[in-house]
Amino acid sequence: MDNVLTDLKTENNFAFGKLYRDNYGKISRFVQNNSGNQADAEDLFQEAMMVLVEKLRQDNFQLTASIDTYVYAICKNLWFKKLRNTNFQLSIDDMQSLEFQDAINDSIEAEKTYSEKLKGYLLKITDHCNRLIHDMFFKEKAIEQIQKDYGYSTRHNAQNQKHKCVEQIRKVKEKEDILKKN
Repeated sequence: MDNVLTDLKTENNFAFGKLYRDNYGKISRFVQNNSGNQADAEDLFQEAMMVLVEKLRQDNFQLTASIDTYVYAICKNLWFKKLRNTNFQLSIDDMQSLEFQDAINDSIEAEKTYSEKLKGYLLKITDHCNRLIHDMFFKEKAIEQIQKDYGYSTRHNAQNQKHKCVEQIRKVKEKEDILKKN
Protein backbone atom coordinates (compact mmCIF):
# COMPACT_ATOMS: atom_id res chain seq x y z
CA MET A 1 0.00 0.00 0.00
CA ASP A 2 2.91 2.35 0.73
CA ASN A 3 4.05 2.19 -2.92
CA VAL A 4 0.58 3.21 -4.10
CA LEU A 5 0.54 6.13 -1.67
CA THR A 6 4.00 7.24 -2.75
CA ASP A 7 2.97 7.06 -6.40
CA LEU A 8 -0.23 8.99 -5.69
CA LYS A 9 1.65 11.66 -3.70
CA THR A 10 3.94 12.21 -6.68
CA GLU A 11 0.82 12.32 -8.86
CA ASN A 12 2.00 9.32 -10.88
CA ASN A 13 -0.49 8.79 -13.71
CA PHE A 14 -0.10 5.01 -13.54
CA ALA A 15 -1.24 5.02 -9.88
CA PHE A 16 -4.28 7.14 -10.72
CA GLY A 17 -5.02 4.87 -13.67
CA LYS A 18 -4.95 1.83 -11.41
CA LEU A 19 -7.19 3.61 -8.91
CA TYR A 20 -9.58 4.40 -11.74
CA ARG A 21 -9.61 0.81 -13.04
CA ASP A 22 -10.10 -0.63 -9.56
CA ASN A 23 -12.83 1.77 -8.43
CA TYR A 24 -14.63 3.58 -11.22
CA GLY A 25 -17.12 0.79 -12.01
CA LYS A 26 -18.28 0.59 -8.41
CA ILE A 27 -18.53 4.40 -8.16
CA SER A 28 -20.45 4.62 -11.43
CA ARG A 29 -22.97 1.99 -10.28
CA PHE A 30 -23.37 3.80 -6.97
CA VAL A 31 -24.08 7.15 -8.69
CA GLN A 32 -26.46 5.62 -11.23
CA ASN A 33 -28.33 3.81 -8.44
CA ASN A 34 -28.67 7.13 -6.60
CA SER A 35 -30.27 9.51 -9.13
CA GLY A 36 -27.19 10.12 -11.25
CA ASN A 37 -25.87 9.25 -14.69
CA GLN A 38 -22.57 8.32 -16.32
CA ALA A 39 -21.48 11.96 -16.71
CA ASP A 40 -22.21 12.58 -13.03
CA ALA A 41 -20.08 9.57 -12.11
CA GLU A 42 -17.19 10.84 -14.23
CA ASP A 43 -17.38 14.29 -12.64
CA LEU A 44 -17.67 12.79 -9.18
CA PHE A 45 -14.64 10.58 -9.67
CA GLN A 46 -12.59 13.57 -10.83
CA GLU A 47 -13.68 15.57 -7.77
CA ALA A 48 -12.78 12.65 -5.53
CA MET A 49 -9.30 12.53 -7.05
CA MET A 50 -8.93 16.26 -6.31
CA VAL A 51 -9.92 15.62 -2.68
CA LEU A 52 -7.52 12.69 -2.48
CA VAL A 53 -4.61 14.74 -3.88
CA GLU A 54 -5.40 17.54 -1.44
CA LYS A 55 -5.40 15.09 1.47
CA LEU A 56 -2.15 13.48 0.30
CA ARG A 57 -0.46 16.87 0.35
CA GLN A 58 -1.16 17.28 4.06
CA ASP A 59 1.88 16.48 6.18
CA ASN A 60 -0.16 14.67 8.82
CA PHE A 61 -2.13 12.49 6.37
CA GLN A 62 -2.45 8.86 7.41
CA LEU A 63 -4.41 6.32 5.44
CA THR A 64 -6.66 4.56 7.95
CA ALA A 65 -8.43 2.27 5.49
CA SER A 66 -7.65 0.64 2.18
CA ILE A 67 -7.23 3.15 -0.64
CA ASP A 68 -10.32 1.67 -2.33
CA THR A 69 -12.44 2.15 0.80
CA TYR A 70 -11.07 5.67 1.09
CA VAL A 71 -11.94 6.62 -2.50
CA TYR A 72 -15.42 5.08 -2.24
CA ALA A 73 -16.12 6.97 0.99
CA ILE A 74 -15.01 10.27 -0.55
CA CYS A 75 -17.25 9.67 -3.57
CA LYS A 76 -20.21 8.66 -1.46
CA ASN A 77 -19.83 11.73 0.75
CA LEU A 78 -19.47 14.09 -2.20
CA TRP A 79 -22.43 12.57 -4.03
CA PHE A 80 -24.80 12.79 -1.07
CA LYS A 81 -23.65 16.35 -0.44
CA LYS A 82 -24.32 17.17 -4.09
CA LEU A 83 -27.80 15.60 -3.93
CA ARG A 84 -28.66 17.65 -0.84
CA ASN A 85 -27.48 20.87 -2.45
CA THR A 86 -28.04 21.00 -6.21
CA ASN A 87 -25.90 24.16 -6.46
CA PHE A 88 -22.96 22.41 -4.79
CA GLN A 89 -19.61 23.26 -6.40
CA LEU A 90 -16.42 21.86 -4.90
CA SER A 91 -13.61 24.37 -4.42
CA ILE A 92 -10.16 24.13 -2.87
CA ASP A 93 -11.49 26.11 0.10
CA ASP A 94 -14.25 23.54 0.56
CA MET A 95 -11.73 20.70 0.49
CA GLN A 96 -9.62 22.38 3.14
CA SER A 97 -12.51 23.24 5.47
CA LEU A 98 -12.60 21.39 8.77
CA GLU A 99 -16.30 20.54 8.35
CA PHE A 100 -15.66 18.98 4.94
CA GLN A 101 -12.66 17.00 6.23
CA ASP A 102 -14.71 15.73 9.20
CA ALA A 103 -17.52 14.63 6.88
CA ILE A 104 -15.05 12.77 4.66
CA ASN A 105 -13.44 11.12 7.69
CA ASP A 106 -16.86 10.05 9.00
CA SER A 107 -17.70 8.54 5.60
CA ILE A 108 -14.42 6.67 5.50
CA GLU A 109 -14.98 5.32 9.00
CA ALA A 110 -18.46 4.12 8.02
CA GLU A 111 -17.10 2.28 4.95
CA LYS A 112 -14.30 0.46 6.78
CA THR A 113 -14.49 -3.29 6.95
CA TYR A 114 -14.16 -5.14 10.25
CA SER A 115 -10.64 -6.16 9.26
CA GLU A 116 -9.61 -2.55 8.55
CA LYS A 117 -11.03 -1.43 11.91
CA LEU A 118 -9.18 -4.23 13.69
CA LYS A 119 -5.91 -3.26 12.01
CA GLY A 120 -6.47 0.31 13.25
CA TYR A 121 -6.96 -0.95 16.81
CA LEU A 122 -3.81 -3.05 16.58
CA LEU A 123 -1.78 0.08 15.88
CA LYS A 124 -2.91 1.48 19.23
CA ILE A 125 -1.90 -1.41 21.49
CA THR A 126 1.57 -2.41 22.68
CA ASP A 127 3.97 -3.84 20.10
CA HIS A 128 4.18 -7.08 22.07
CA CYS A 129 0.41 -7.53 22.00
CA ASN A 130 0.25 -6.51 18.34
CA ARG A 131 2.72 -9.29 17.44
CA LEU A 132 0.97 -11.81 19.68
CA ILE A 133 -2.48 -11.05 18.21
CA HIS A 134 -1.09 -11.26 14.65
CA ASP A 135 0.52 -14.61 15.40
CA MET A 136 -2.61 -16.04 17.01
CA PHE A 137 -5.37 -14.71 14.81
CA PHE A 138 -3.84 -13.83 11.46
CA LYS A 139 -1.12 -16.47 11.27
CA GLU A 140 -3.32 -18.92 13.24
CA LYS A 141 -0.48 -20.26 15.38
CA ALA A 142 -1.46 -22.78 18.04
CA ILE A 143 -1.24 -21.74 21.68
CA GLU A 144 1.60 -24.23 22.16
CA GLN A 145 3.59 -22.52 19.40
CA ILE A 146 2.88 -19.11 20.97
CA GLN A 147 4.08 -20.45 24.33
CA LYS A 148 7.33 -21.62 22.72
CA ASP A 149 7.88 -18.52 20.52
CA TYR A 150 7.27 -16.05 23.34
CA GLY A 151 8.96 -18.03 26.09
CA TYR A 152 5.94 -18.50 28.35
CA SER A 153 6.54 -21.15 31.00
CA THR A 154 3.06 -22.66 30.73
CA ARG A 155 0.17 -22.82 28.30
CA HIS A 156 -1.93 -21.01 30.92
CA ASN A 157 0.52 -18.05 30.92
CA ALA A 158 0.25 -17.82 27.13
CA GLN A 159 -3.56 -17.85 27.29
CA ASN A 160 -3.51 -15.26 30.05
CA GLN A 161 -1.32 -12.98 27.91
CA LYS A 162 -3.68 -13.47 24.97
CA HIS A 163 -6.56 -12.39 27.21
CA LYS A 164 -4.64 -9.27 28.33
CA CYS A 165 -3.92 -8.33 24.72
CA VAL A 166 -7.54 -8.82 23.65
CA GLU A 167 -8.51 -6.59 26.61
CA GLN A 168 -6.20 -3.86 25.25
CA ILE A 169 -8.07 -3.98 21.94
CA ARG A 170 -11.44 -3.89 23.72
CA LYS A 171 -10.38 -0.80 25.69
CA VAL A 172 -9.16 0.98 22.54
CA LYS A 173 -12.46 0.20 20.81
CA GLU A 174 -14.50 1.42 23.81
CA LYS A 175 -12.46 4.63 23.95
CA GLU A 176 -13.02 5.28 20.23
CA ASP A 177 -16.75 4.55 20.58
CA ILE A 178 -17.00 7.10 23.41
CA LEU A 179 -15.13 9.71 21.33
CA LYS A 180 -17.49 9.13 18.39
CA LYS A 181 -20.55 9.70 20.57
CA ASN A 182 -19.23 13.04 21.83
